[in-house]
Amino acid sequence: MRHVNQGIPKLDAKALITGRPAYTDDLAPANCLVVKVLRSPHAFAKINAIDTAAAEQLPGVACVITHRDVPRHRFTMAGQSFPEPSPYDRLILDRLVRYVGDPVAIVAAETERQADRALKAIKVDYEVLEPVFDPAKALDHPSIIHPEADYHVNHDIGNDPNRNLCASGEFCAGDLAAAFAAADVTVDQTYETRANNQAMMETFRTFCYMDHSERLTIVSATQIPFHVRSITARALGIPKQKIRVIKPRIGAGFGAKQTLVSELFPALVTLKTGKPSKMVFSRKESFTASTSRHAMRIRVRLAADRAGNVLGIHMDTLSNTGAYGEHGPTTVGLSGHKTMPLYNKAKAIKFTYKVAYTNTMSAGAFRGYGATQGTFALESAMNELAEKLNMDPLDLRLKNLVAQGEVMPGYYGEKLNSCTLADCIRRGKEMIGWDANHPCRQISKTKVRAVGAAITMQGSGIPNIDTASVEIRLQDDGFYTLMIGAADMGTGCDTILAQMAAEVLCCDMDRIIVSQVDTDHSPYDTGSYASSTTFVTGTSVIKAGKALIEKMITMAAGTLKADPGDLEFNGTAIFAGSPDGKKAITVEALARKLAVGNGACLSATATHSSPVSPPPFMAGFANIELDLETGKVVVKDYVGIVDCGTPINPNLARVQAEGGIVQGIGMALYEDITYNSAGKMMNSSFMQYKIPSRKDIGDIRVAFESSYEPSGPFGAKSIGEVVINTPAPAIANAIANACGVRLRHLPMTAEDVVMGLHARER
Repeated sequence: MRHVNQGIPKLDAKALITGRPAYTDDLAPANCLVVKVLRSPHAFAKINAIDTAAAEQLPGVACVITHRDVPRHRFTMAGQSFPEPSPYDRLILDRLVRYVGDPVAIVAAETERQADRALKAIKVDYEVLEPVFDPAKALDHPSIIHPEADYHVNHDIGNDPNRNLCASGEFCAGDLAAAFAAADVTVDQTYETRANNQAMMETFRTFCYMDHSERLTIVSATQIPFHVRSITARALGIPKQKIRVIKPRIGAGFGAKQTLVSELFPALVTLKTGKPSKMVFSRKESFTASTSRHAMRIRVRLAADRAGNVLGIHMDTLSNTGAYGEHGPTTVGLSGHKTMPLYNKAKAIKFTYKVAYTNTMSAGAFRGYGATQGTFALESAMNELAEKLNMDPLDLRLKNLVAQGEVMPGYYGEKLNSCTLADCIRRGKEMIGWDANHPCRQISKTKVRAVGAAITMQGSGIPNIDTASVEIRLQDDGFYTLMIGAADMGTGCDTILAQMAAEVLCCDMDRIIVSQVDTDHSPYDTGSYASSTTFVTGTSVIKAGKALIEKMITMAAGTLKADPGDLEFNGTAIFAGSPDGKKAITVEALARKLAVGNGACLSATATHSSPVSPPPFMAGFANIELDLETGKVVVKDYVGIVDCGTPINPNLARVQAEGGIVQGIGMALYEDITYNSAGKMMNSSFMQYKIPSRKDIGDIRVAFESSYEPSGPFGAKSIGEVVINTPAPAIANAIANACGVRLRHLPMTAEDVVMGLHARER
């Protein structure tokens, strides 16, 4: 292939590295009102009274907005297709505040200093209520976090707000009791993952203005432009046609920008004042007033016979959705449904879950979306099972792996049509030097080197829900405009989609112009999340490209006085017999001819929604150095072998994998959102919340074991999320191999290792 499976540089690479204005704040008008939000100092309280008179009289203050002034339409901030599975449990401003940082009032002023002064001038009388922070204690707690009568759900998600239960459910296949009764060896352990911040470079930011026809225009760093339009329309109580959303370049999202965070506040200000307005979150606000990864406690029960055949798997997940339920009912499902199918040969599986409301900042989308937490739990349990069986953990996995052609009951009954996971394991085993290094090597009196491993799977879009439309236009000089609604958030999807278009249209990459997302002009796309863009939007690109070729051939047939069935297209010309013959016309000449007189402006639109979500796979291998005196763990080498089908752009796929591995290492060893006893976040900056830098990471080596996915574009599956899942269980396994300490919670700190060593000595 000419363009697909080639490491083509990102289309915007030069512009970004030279610092050209591209991001939301770069493009905001200079005369924007500055929007700030007064936030609750209490984890749970009712606003008895709020006095804004002094603030409103201050110089430069354009408006002060409280719960008395906002529409009362409950909504969810989760960027999901209608009818959203997340509960409608929010107002823009509410009398009841549910976490430290919940919005209380909105201020807009001419300058930032004036807005800050106005915030300080607002007086609020709170009735402080008893908060609850532990999800296990929250269920049936006397404090009801959502007592409102207009709480609404679109689906049966097993919720009961009077119990602080956001969602619950159960899935089973086979006779689990019989599987455990037949077992020779069992594992029954509980694993805990903590809330993490997405920590993208660009914080949340939005500016708004009213256009010449009095329509609200929202320019925002978002992964979900069309969902922003829908949610804003509902929250503000205005028609969608009165709203336009534009997405500039995004400085990463990692799922954080699949939720409305900054958009509604300036939108409301602009509607009330008629003036342009802008809100830029500080880093502290991005930590304390957005969303995090869902903290989960997952109990795993495994049953196996002496030969290492897994007979039964039971996973029970308790997820903390925080103060609001966005993404709560959906992330939890992936903790089981995108982990248990790895061991599809089990005779019986069961997955049960509950999602609890608490008085912490709400959780939301984060790369891996529940599968990350579930992978830590199940893969850690599999490593413990291997230890009990006195079996190499790689051999245990190879014995029980899902295989191509199998139907996966735990993965929504889908059939697996592409899988090289066994090859991923074997190649990773060789690259990490497993046989020579497993389980560990003493390299000094105080330091040990050890290896550990884990495997994972994810998905490629949400089947029968995710939708992507693409339009390709033939322009008057023979080049093409690729109109997409998918949001490139730094991953390079604009480049990847252009590669596919160029491959189909048999042209050079510089003849494909990718248009930025604008809901007034771009075709509909649900957005860039759920690892859907390459798989779903890419298929639409192929369909649209082929349809446009057919149209060009039809138009050329009239000019050449030929039967369309006799004509061929080679990217440069349309011809019969020979591109240089009498019956031939170049694409450029055809485009110019169609642009005058009674010509026709040619374009083709295609839409795709997949009935399946083929899983990508990965095997991850950690080689760590552990200091037995201090407990410090250093990842010296990490090997990731990925089956993402056909990599459309191997260079960008490699960067995705490397970045995901680093994030996974951060989750494993460093990252932990913590609260004090009053519910205040204690690590709300990079001074306290630590993510790994390049100096903290050793070698990261990535390789691909390609499969061919028949339902994907050019055989591709997704890669964006699967790459974050393996580091935590692989490193936990390596720590256990190094010193015998099994850590079942994240992050795994040096103190945890030392305390574990002391406990073993007693």
